[in-house]
Amino acid sequence: MRLWLKDSERRPDPAPVKTDDRKPMLIGILVWLVALAVLLFFIAPLTAAHNEWWLWTCIAGIALGLVGILYTNWRHK
Repeated sequence: MRLWLKDSERRPDPAPVKTDDRKPMLIGILVWLVALAVLLFFIAPLTAAHNEWWLWTCIAGIALGLVGILYTNWRHK
């Protein structure tokens, strides 16, 4: 087994596959929104246990998902 091939021995790279990454990202954002809504129903036990970071995790997931959607929309054009 050789670790290095000469350029003349290599097969050509395959063509890139065109994908639309916006749909899975939207589903992910919706999952974070549902998680945030569920956690808001249990806000009193969360604050009593000092686990407010769970809410901030959901908010960060939503925010990063929106940034990702903006980026993929810009890249898709």
